Amino acid sequence: MRAHEKTRRLTGLALMTAIVIVLQLVASALVKVGVFAPTLTLAPILIGAAIYGPKAGAYLGGVFGVVVTITCIIGWDAGGNALWNANPFLTALICIVKGVAAGLAAGLVYRAVVGDSLAHGRMIAGSVAAGIVSPVVNTGIFLLGLFFLFPSFLEAWATSAGQTVLTYMIFTMVSINFALELVINLVLSTVIVRVIGARMLR
Repeated sequence: MRAHEKTRRLTGLALMTAIVIVLQLVASALVKVGVFAPTLTLAPILIGAAIYGPKAGAYLGGVFGVVVTITCIIGWDAGGNALWNANPFLTALICIVKGVAAGLAAGLVYRAVVGDSLAHGRMIAGSVAAGIVSPVVNTGIFLLGLFFLFPSFLEAWATSAGQTVLTYMIFTMVSINFALELVINLVLSTVIVRVIGARMLR
């Protein structure tokens, strides 16, 4: 039975890994919000974190971070590419840390709200809470990284947009990128609950 569960877990994580990779590559290649590509992968990260736990969420978030780093290197993410050319180590650090932290936070929050319950209401609440916390952590660490590690780039982007650094961070980067991530997560919360419920009842 343990071998069967381990196989199901590995298969599930492999599927979620593939989805994370494909979604982020599509977002980086085809969808642009300003100088950065939006994050479309938080939903599969959330599903993985809810089904398999916070460590799985951290792993999937790490996969997401590695994919984002790759898109920065090859230039699909224009803003990320500029950061990579300036400092590859710090760029990779921001990408990977924010992804791991977002996945871990989603798993921890979902687990805290739902516990061992399979009640539909608790699962909805857990998915919504995790869906809110995940983009907050992802965007928050990203902005802190830019502010403290790449202040000259942040100032240059803000100036080109005719804004101060603070207004640029709040009204351009947060209002668009974060809002998009949050809306996607909340819209998919019911779908996420169904996926989790179907998996848990097997």
